[in-house]
Amino acid sequence: MAVKLEQQLLDILACPCPEHAPLQVGTAADPEADFLTCTACGRSFPVRDGIPVLLLDEAVEPPAAG
Repeated sequence: MAVKLEQQLLDILACPCPEHAPLQVGTAADPEADFLTCTACGRSFPVRDGIPVLLLDEAVEPPAAG
């Protein structure tokens, strides 16, 4: 199920990593996943019951390159 958040909210949300980069809906592997993914560090943050969980402890790390 795709994340359904207001565009206005998506425009102001940012990753809690030091780069504070914008987030995009879904993951690289699944654009329909209930996650928001950082455009800088690649971490994916779950969206539970329509609420983004932007905690680094809850983030899914990107797959290691190589």
